[in-house]
Amino acid sequence: MCTTCGCEHHEATLESQALHVHHQHDDHHSHAFGTTEARIVQIEQDILSKNNNYAEKNRHSFEEKNVAVFNLVSSPGSGKTTLLTRTINDLKAEKNIAVIEGDQQTSQDADRIRKTGVDAVQLNTGKGCHLDAHMVGHALELFNLEKTELLFVENVGNLVCPAAFDLGEAAKVVILSVTEGEDKPLKYPDIFHASTLLLLNKVDLLPYLDFDVMKCIEYARRVNPDIEVVQVSASSGEGMAEWYRWLDRYRVLRGKR
Repeated sequence: MCTTCGCEHHEATLESQALHVHHQHDDHHSHAFGTTEARIVQIEQDILSKNNNYAEKNRHSFEEKNVAVFNLVSSPGSGKTTLLTRTINDLKAEKNIAVIEGDQQTSQDADRIRKTGVDAVQLNTGKGCHLDAHMVGHALELFNLEKTELLFVENVGNLVCPAAFDLGEAAKVVILSVTEGEDKPLKYPDIFHASTLLLLNKVDLLPYLDFDVMKCIEYARRVNPDIEVVQVSASSGEGMAEWYRWLDRYRVLRGKR
Protein backbone atom coordinates (compact mmCIF):
# COMPACT_ATOMS: atom_id res chain seq x y z
CA MET A 1 0.00 0.00 0.00
CA CYS A 2 1.06 3.60 -0.50
CA THR A 3 1.58 4.15 3.20
CA THR A 4 4.54 1.81 3.20
CA CYS A 5 5.83 1.48 -0.38
CA GLY A 6 7.20 5.01 -0.69
CA CYS A 7 5.06 6.09 -3.67
CA GLU A 8 2.93 8.50 -1.68
CA HIS A 9 4.04 11.64 -3.53
CA HIS A 10 4.69 11.47 -7.23
CA GLU A 11 3.63 13.11 -10.44
CA ALA A 12 2.52 10.96 -13.32
CA THR A 13 3.53 12.49 -16.62
CA LEU A 14 1.68 11.89 -19.86
CA GLU A 15 4.59 11.42 -22.21
CA SER A 16 4.77 13.80 -25.18
CA GLN A 17 1.82 15.78 -23.82
CA ALA A 18 1.52 19.11 -22.00
CA LEU A 19 -0.83 17.53 -19.47
CA HIS A 20 0.55 16.38 -16.13
CA VAL A 21 -1.42 14.26 -13.70
CA HIS A 22 -0.67 15.13 -10.10
CA HIS A 23 -0.94 12.04 -7.95
CA GLN A 24 -0.51 13.46 -4.49
CA HIS A 25 -2.37 12.32 -1.45
CA ASP A 26 -3.56 14.92 1.02
CA ASP A 27 -1.91 13.33 4.01
CA HIS A 28 1.84 13.32 4.44
CA HIS A 29 2.62 9.67 5.08
CA SER A 30 5.15 9.50 7.87
CA HIS A 31 7.46 6.52 7.95
CA ALA A 32 8.64 7.53 11.42
CA PHE A 33 8.47 5.03 14.23
CA GLY A 34 5.80 7.17 15.91
CA THR A 35 3.18 6.53 13.21
CA THR A 36 0.39 4.54 14.81
CA GLU A 37 -1.21 1.53 13.19
CA ALA A 38 -4.62 3.21 13.41
CA ARG A 39 -3.25 6.26 11.58
CA ILE A 40 -1.81 4.06 8.81
CA VAL A 41 -5.13 2.24 8.40
CA GLN A 42 -7.00 5.56 8.17
CA ILE A 43 -4.59 6.87 5.51
CA GLU A 44 -4.99 3.69 3.49
CA GLN A 45 -8.77 3.96 3.68
CA ASP A 46 -8.68 7.60 2.57
CA ILE A 47 -6.42 6.81 -0.39
CA LEU A 48 -8.53 3.92 -1.59
CA SER A 49 -11.80 5.79 -1.08
CA LYS A 50 -10.62 8.65 -3.28
CA ASN A 51 -9.27 6.23 -5.86
CA ASN A 52 -12.55 4.30 -5.94
CA ASN A 53 -14.47 7.51 -6.59
CA TYR A 54 -12.29 8.22 -9.63
CA ALA A 55 -12.61 4.58 -10.72
CA GLU A 56 -16.40 4.81 -10.72
CA LYS A 57 -16.22 7.89 -12.91
CA ASN A 58 -13.95 6.02 -15.32
CA ARG A 59 -16.25 3.00 -15.29
CA HIS A 60 -19.25 5.19 -16.08
CA SER A 61 -17.39 6.65 -19.08
CA PHE A 62 -16.42 3.19 -20.31
CA GLU A 63 -19.95 1.84 -19.98
CA GLU A 64 -21.44 4.93 -21.59
CA LYS A 65 -19.08 4.59 -24.58
CA ASN A 66 -19.35 0.77 -24.62
CA VAL A 67 -15.59 0.26 -24.17
CA ALA A 68 -14.28 -2.99 -22.67
CA VAL A 69 -11.26 -2.24 -20.47
CA PHE A 70 -8.73 -4.76 -19.21
CA ASN A 71 -6.06 -3.98 -16.63
CA LEU A 72 -2.95 -6.07 -17.34
CA VAL A 73 -0.81 -6.64 -14.26
CA SER A 74 2.41 -8.59 -13.76
CA SER A 75 5.93 -8.46 -12.40
CA PRO A 76 8.67 -7.00 -14.65
CA GLY A 77 9.87 -9.42 -17.33
CA SER A 78 6.70 -11.50 -17.58
CA GLY A 79 6.40 -10.77 -21.31
CA LYS A 80 3.40 -8.47 -20.83
CA THR A 81 4.28 -6.01 -23.60
CA THR A 82 5.19 -8.76 -26.06
CA LEU A 83 1.89 -10.49 -25.34
CA LEU A 84 0.03 -7.21 -25.77
CA THR A 85 1.66 -6.36 -29.12
CA ARG A 86 0.90 -9.88 -30.37
CA THR A 87 -2.71 -9.47 -29.24
CA ILE A 88 -3.05 -6.13 -31.00
CA ASN A 89 -1.52 -7.34 -34.25
CA ASP A 90 -3.85 -10.35 -34.28
CA LEU A 91 -7.03 -8.41 -33.44
CA LYS A 92 -6.63 -4.90 -34.84
CA ALA A 93 -8.22 -5.75 -38.19
CA GLU A 94 -11.51 -6.59 -36.48
CA LYS A 95 -11.48 -4.41 -33.34
CA ASN A 96 -10.61 -0.80 -32.55
CA ILE A 97 -7.97 -0.98 -29.83
CA ALA A 98 -6.20 1.60 -27.66
CA VAL A 99 -3.59 1.25 -24.93
CA ILE A 100 -2.52 3.09 -21.79
CA GLU A 101 1.07 2.21 -20.89
CA GLY A 102 2.30 2.55 -17.31
CA ASP A 103 6.00 2.67 -16.44
CA GLN A 104 8.13 4.55 -13.97
CA GLN A 105 10.32 5.96 -16.74
CA THR A 106 10.78 5.96 -20.58
CA SER A 107 8.29 5.66 -23.41
CA GLN A 108 9.78 2.48 -24.86
CA ASP A 109 6.71 0.31 -24.35
CA ALA A 110 4.33 2.93 -25.76
CA ASP A 111 6.64 3.27 -28.77
CA ARG A 112 6.43 -0.50 -29.32
CA ILE A 113 2.64 -0.35 -29.11
CA ARG A 114 2.39 2.58 -31.55
CA LYS A 115 4.35 0.58 -34.13
CA THR A 116 1.33 -1.74 -34.33
CA GLY A 117 -0.71 1.22 -35.58
CA VAL A 118 -2.96 1.73 -32.55
CA ASP A 119 -3.15 4.76 -30.25
CA ALA A 120 -1.11 4.56 -27.06
CA VAL A 121 -0.55 6.99 -24.21
CA GLN A 122 2.47 6.58 -21.95
CA LEU A 123 1.99 7.31 -18.25
CA ASN A 124 5.29 7.72 -16.39
CA THR A 125 4.81 7.46 -12.65
CA GLY A 126 8.32 8.48 -11.53
CA LYS A 127 8.79 6.87 -8.12
CA GLY A 128 5.23 5.55 -8.17
CA CYS A 129 4.80 1.78 -8.31
CA HIS A 130 1.29 1.60 -9.80
CA LEU A 131 -1.28 3.42 -11.87
CA ASP A 132 -4.35 4.83 -10.17
CA ALA A 133 -7.80 5.80 -11.44
CA HIS A 134 -7.05 9.53 -11.40
CA MET A 135 -4.09 9.10 -13.77
CA VAL A 136 -6.11 6.88 -16.08
CA GLY A 137 -8.97 9.38 -16.10
CA HIS A 138 -6.67 12.10 -17.39
CA ALA A 139 -5.17 9.78 -20.01
CA LEU A 140 -8.68 9.12 -21.33
CA GLU A 141 -8.89 12.76 -22.39
CA LEU A 142 -6.40 11.92 -25.14
CA PHE A 143 -8.47 9.10 -26.68
CA ASN A 144 -11.59 9.06 -28.81
CA LEU A 145 -13.54 6.55 -26.75
CA GLU A 146 -16.42 6.71 -29.23
CA LYS A 147 -14.22 4.79 -31.67
CA THR A 148 -12.63 2.44 -29.14
CA GLU A 149 -13.88 -1.09 -28.49
CA LEU A 150 -11.00 -2.51 -26.47
CA LEU A 151 -8.78 -0.54 -24.10
CA PHE A 152 -5.83 -2.30 -22.52
CA VAL A 153 -4.12 -0.71 -19.53
CA GLU A 154 -0.61 -2.11 -19.10
CA ASN A 155 0.13 -1.39 -15.46
CA VAL A 156 3.54 -0.76 -13.91
CA GLY A 157 5.43 -4.03 -13.43
CA ASN A 158 4.57 -4.87 -9.82
CA LEU A 159 2.62 -7.67 -8.15
CA VAL A 160 1.80 -5.71 -5.00
CA CYS A 161 0.20 -2.24 -5.19
CA PRO A 162 -1.82 -2.64 -8.43
CA ALA A 163 -3.94 -5.25 -6.64
CA ALA A 164 -5.56 -2.58 -4.45
CA PHE A 165 -6.23 0.09 -7.08
CA ASP A 166 -9.37 -0.17 -9.18
CA LEU A 167 -8.95 1.77 -12.42
CA GLY A 168 -12.55 1.32 -13.56
CA GLU A 169 -11.66 -1.74 -15.63
CA ALA A 170 -13.95 -4.62 -16.51
CA ALA A 171 -11.36 -7.09 -15.23
CA LYS A 172 -7.81 -7.45 -14.02
CA VAL A 173 -5.71 -9.95 -15.97
CA VAL A 174 -2.58 -11.15 -14.18
CA ILE A 175 0.25 -12.40 -16.38
CA LEU A 176 2.72 -14.85 -14.88
CA SER A 177 5.70 -16.20 -16.77
CA VAL A 178 6.77 -19.80 -16.22
CA THR A 179 10.29 -18.45 -15.65
CA GLU A 180 9.14 -16.80 -12.42
CA GLY A 181 8.28 -19.87 -10.34
CA GLU A 182 5.00 -21.58 -9.57
CA ASP A 183 4.77 -20.23 -6.01
CA LYS A 184 4.07 -16.60 -7.01
CA PRO A 185 0.30 -16.87 -6.30
CA LEU A 186 1.10 -17.76 -2.69
CA LYS A 187 3.77 -15.08 -2.32
CA TYR A 188 1.60 -12.32 -3.85
CA PRO A 189 -1.95 -13.52 -3.15
CA ASP A 190 -3.72 -10.14 -3.37
CA ILE A 191 -3.10 -9.66 -7.10
CA PHE A 192 -4.28 -13.19 -7.90
CA HIS A 193 -7.32 -12.78 -5.66
CA ALA A 194 -8.21 -9.52 -7.44
CA SER A 195 -7.77 -10.92 -10.96
CA THR A 196 -10.38 -12.59 -13.12
CA LEU A 197 -7.91 -14.34 -15.43
CA LEU A 198 -4.41 -15.74 -15.09
CA LEU A 199 -2.42 -15.82 -18.32
CA LEU A 200 0.41 -18.29 -17.80
CA ASN A 201 2.92 -16.99 -20.32
CA LYS A 202 6.06 -18.36 -22.04
CA VAL A 203 4.81 -21.95 -21.93
CA ASP A 204 7.02 -22.68 -24.94
CA LEU A 205 9.93 -22.66 -22.44
CA LEU A 206 8.44 -25.39 -20.22
CA PRO A 207 10.65 -28.17 -21.67
CA TYR A 208 13.69 -26.27 -20.41
CA LEU A 209 12.42 -25.38 -16.95
CA ASP A 210 11.54 -27.06 -13.69
CA PHE A 211 8.07 -25.51 -13.44
CA ASP A 212 5.01 -27.37 -12.20
CA VAL A 213 2.02 -25.97 -14.13
CA MET A 214 -0.60 -27.89 -12.16
CA LYS A 215 0.88 -26.78 -8.85
CA CYS A 216 0.89 -23.16 -10.01
CA ILE A 217 -2.78 -23.37 -10.99
CA GLU A 218 -3.58 -25.08 -7.69
CA TYR A 219 -1.86 -22.25 -5.79
CA ALA A 220 -3.71 -19.61 -7.82
CA ARG A 221 -7.06 -21.25 -7.11
CA ARG A 222 -6.17 -21.62 -3.46
CA VAL A 223 -6.24 -17.81 -3.15
CA ASN A 224 -8.95 -17.32 -5.80
CA PRO A 225 -11.14 -20.36 -6.49
CA ASP A 226 -12.88 -18.55 -9.36
CA ILE A 227 -9.79 -17.46 -11.31
CA GLU A 228 -9.70 -18.67 -14.89
CA VAL A 229 -6.41 -19.84 -16.40
CA VAL A 230 -5.17 -19.75 -19.99
CA GLN A 231 -1.73 -21.04 -20.92
CA VAL A 232 -0.10 -18.98 -23.67
CA SER A 233 3.10 -18.21 -25.49
CA ALA A 234 3.26 -14.76 -27.04
CA SER A 235 6.29 -15.93 -29.02
CA SER A 236 4.99 -19.18 -30.53
CA GLY A 237 1.30 -18.23 -30.52
CA GLU A 238 0.31 -21.24 -28.42
CA GLY A 239 -2.92 -20.60 -26.52
CA MET A 240 -3.43 -17.11 -27.96
CA ALA A 241 -6.67 -18.09 -29.71
CA GLU A 242 -8.08 -19.20 -26.36
CA TRP A 243 -7.10 -15.82 -24.86
CA TYR A 244 -8.93 -14.04 -27.68
CA ARG A 245 -12.02 -16.20 -27.15
CA TRP A 246 -11.91 -15.29 -23.46
CA LEU A 247 -11.82 -11.57 -24.36
CA ASP A 248 -14.82 -11.95 -26.65
CA ARG A 249 -16.75 -14.02 -24.14
CA TYR A 250 -16.04 -11.61 -21.31
CA ARG A 251 -17.04 -8.62 -23.43
CA VAL A 252 -20.37 -10.29 -24.26
CA LEU A 253 -20.96 -11.21 -20.62
CA ARG A 254 -20.35 -7.60 -19.67
CA GLY A 255 -22.72 -6.41 -22.39
CA LYS A 256 -19.99 -5.19 -24.77
CA ARG A 257 -20.96 -6.10 -28.32
